[in-house]
Amino acid sequence: MATFLDVHGGYADVSPQELTAALAVDRACAEPEGVRLGRGWLDRASGLMFRVVHGPDRETILRVQERAGHPATELVEIPQ
Repeated sequence: MATFLDVHGGYADVSPQELTAALAVDRACAEPEGVRLGRGWLDRASGLMFRVVHGPDRETILRVQERAGHPATELVEIPQ
């Protein structure tokens, strides 16, 4: 299973409740595809969210994010 760091923009004005709801949608879309969402960090000043993601491959992770409505602006594979 590959490990990636993804970056999402547009989270500067998101409330904690909205973030929790968005992450629930992400998880619901990820699990059936074998994608696991790891630790995440939110930088409110820049509006960027960073998250560790484990999945079978880059294409699967991108597909899951697109389906959830939260596509990453960057997806970088972390060498094992």
